[in-house]
Amino acid sequence: MIEVKNLEKSFAGTKILKGVSTVFETGKTNLIIGQSGSGKTVLLKSLLGIHTPDSGTISFDGRIYSNLTADEKRELRTEIGMVFQGSALFDSMTVEENVGFPLKMFTNKSKAEIQDRVDFVLKRVNLIDAHKKLPSEISGGMQKRVAIARAIVNNPKYLFCDEPNSGLDPNTSILIDNLIKEITEEYNITTVINSHDMNSVMEIGENIVFLKNGLKAWQGTKEDIFITDNQAIVDFVYSSNLFKKVREAYLKG
Repeated sequence: MIEVKNLEKSFAGTKILKGVSTVFETGKTNLIIGQSGSGKTVLLKSLLGIHTPDSGTISFDGRIYSNLTADEKRELRTEIGMVFQGSALFDSMTVEENVGFPLKMFTNKSKAEIQDRVDFVLKRVNLIDAHKKLPSEISGGMQKRVAIARAIVNNPKYLFCDEPNSGLDPNTSILIDNLIKEITEEYNITTVINSHDMNSVMEIGENIVFLKNGLKAWQGTKEDIFITDNQAIVDFVYSSNLFKKVREAYLKG
């Protein structure tokens, strides 16, 4: 579990996060949503330690990040997996080299142990024949699965995903959503996803944090969205006619 309390962050005198408090639950897909400029990317980067909050705390299973020593922070980072928006694979490395990179960097595993683990996670994300291929030789959806495999290769407690469906077609996006949800439940990970994809929200939104103008404007599940009277989240999610019709049908039973 990750707990955020009264988080504030400003840049050049402009306050981006204005006292955000929330909890990201273990074993669930936690989504951060909001319009551009709402503060969701700053919140995600604060969780990752990229930004230092002006005030407030972030705790990882009771460990307040700002209170940790440098060694403790390094140890915490080994418990974190990250799926970047553009996959961020190394172009000159094969699929298996990309996936094995964190193990070579952060563990003392033998070459054989690394290979076994790489084989295991590639099989888990349904990539069994792509080991020797370069990123340029596989599809965007396969690249995203490689990125997920790399993110979980070190058995993380916390998984962060920044727009994991960016650039993917709708069918592939659903596959990636379901894969992230399956892995989250299977390994009991605290997964936090920064997303603008409303299909993802409705597909895997077990705990949704909606930011507006640097504030937490709403929090709930994908089911709660159908019945909430919070106008801010209603206007944001149901800006398209399709979702309006879905909501109307749900309310009619």
